[in-house]
Amino acid sequence: MPSFKIDLSTAVVFVATAPTPKLANAKTGERAMDRESGAPLSTVGLLVSDEGEGNLYQVTIPETGLPEGLAPGMPVKVVGLKARDWENEFNGQKRHGISFRAVAITSAA
Repeated sequence: MPSFKIDLSTAVVFVATAPTPKLANAKTGERAMDRESGAPLSTVGLLVSDEGEGNLYQVTIPETGLPEGLAPGMPVKVVGLKARDWENEFNGQKRHGISFRAVAITSAA
């Protein structure tokens, strides 16, 4: 499925929620891994404000792209943010949405 680059050059981005491990299987606790690097994946809540509008996004990032001490309220820069649509069926119910993925987060300070 194609992904689309997101331009944040004019946006202000803050950490909304601290990184949490992304799970491949919630029942077994198996961690999701980055297919390219093999690094464990985490999810970070980011508040993105641009042109008078703010949105909260849950962004998946390899742990190798997360700085130490990342905490809510910190201003950050996002490297390589992309969006991809998805669809699946679980227990006969179709679900769909947009997932967000980044290469790394760096401090904006």
